[in-house]
Order: sequence, then C-alpha cells, then structure tokens
Amino acid sequence: MSKSIIIIPSRLASTRLPNKPLIKINNKSLIMHVYEKAIKSQIGDVYVATCDEEIALEVKRNSGNYIMTDRKHTSGSDRVYEASRKLELKDADFIINVQGDEPMINPLDIKNLNEISKSNNLNISTLAYNIKNENDYKNKNIVKVITRNKISNEITDEALNFCRLINTNLNNNVYHHFGIYSYKYSALKQFIKLKKTENEISESLEQMRAIDNNMKINVLLANNFSKGIDTKKDLDEYIKILNK
Repeated sequence: MSKSIIIIPSRLASTRLPNKPLIKINNKSLIMHVYEKAIKSQIGDVYVATCDEEIALEVKRNSGNYIMTDRKHTSGSDRVYEASRKLELKDADFIINVQGDEPMINPLDIKNLNEISKSNNLNISTLAYNIKNENDYKNKNIVKVITRNKISNEITDEALNFCRLINTNLNNNVYHHFGIYSYKYSALKQFIKLKKTENEISESLEQMRAIDNNMKINVLLANNFSKGIDTKKDLDEYIKILNK
C-alpha cells in the first residue's frame, strides 16, 4: 500500500526577500507557518528539505523534521527528490511538494489534493484557484495555469501551459497556480532526469520541463485562496490577513 509524505524545499538564497524562510511573522518564522499547515493536513510525515543549517536549526528548535540536501540544487524539485531518496520511498508512494513560501495554503486543500491524486493514481498534480482580480493576469509574481476544460475541487483537467503574463481574452480556463505539487515517486524520478527546457529557463518555471516533455500535469481547484510570499508587499499583505 502506498503512503504519502510532505516535503517542503527551503533555502536562504532569495534575492527579492533576503532570508525569507526565517522572517518572523507574529513571532513565528515563515517556514514554520508553512510546516504547521502541512502538519494539519494529516496526510503523513512532514519534512523540510534544506541546504542551510540556519533553517535546519529553526525547524529542529520547533520539534520539526528536516533533511539536509546538496547546496548545488537549482530547483525545489531537485531538492525534494534528494530528500525522497534519503527516505527510501517506493515508486508507488506519493510526495506532496509544498513550497516553503506558501503560508496561506489551507490544510484541507493539501488533503484533498492528496486524496484525489491517490484515488486517480495521478503521476503529477497541482492546485489552482479562480482569478478574481484583473490585475493578476499581468502580475508576473502570480503564475497562471491554462487547462483544456473547467476544473473543480473533485475533477481535474490537464494543464496545457503555465505562464507569468497572459491576455485575458485568450482562454476562459485560466487559473492562479499554487506552489504545491503531488508526485508519484516514480514520476518524480522520471522528471528529475529530464534536461531543463528553453521554456523553463525563460519563464523561470520548472513545471514547463514536464509540459515540454509530454508529462501530464493534472490541475485541481482549491477551495481556499493562497498566495506565495515573494516580495515585501506580499509579506505585508499576509500579515494584514493574519491580524484581521
């Protein structure tokens, strides 16, 4: 029987928001905000995969699990894969990759992604949300995903493309993509072996490597809004939401 685990890739080398994982928000570091959301999903063990001793110490100080990984990794998926290997997972096991800067992610959405992915035996799947602000289409910090058909919180559809900028008139099935993926371990192994593609490099979106190599990514609709913390503005907005 396959099992599910959550791995949160995290590192300090952020250019737009230095030392981002350790920034304190209401007396709790950003990485621990994400870690606690992952724990609350109750789908399995949770680990932070990092190359930085400072992050490992922060997780350890808060009684969390961490795995030290190579500093040379250029993507979160590479880091998650190394951690997965060290955990000696089986091909049929499922890994939920939650980005370390997604503190708004709802535990119930993590749980639903895992359940839908396992019940449908999906190789790669991810979450998205309806875009409600027209300005988001032109916001480079909000990644958009385009699907062939409408999605719901029960029915997934294949991702046709991911992008940072989009013309709102091109396609009705455009969603705000969340920084979370479910991988079958066998699919993650396959993905890691692929070379980076031109689209991945130009858009700075590693999921384009899968799309360009005909690896299907299923998209599921989240029930709750989430947004990654990339800039000081994002951080300030999240603090406002917490303090409401």
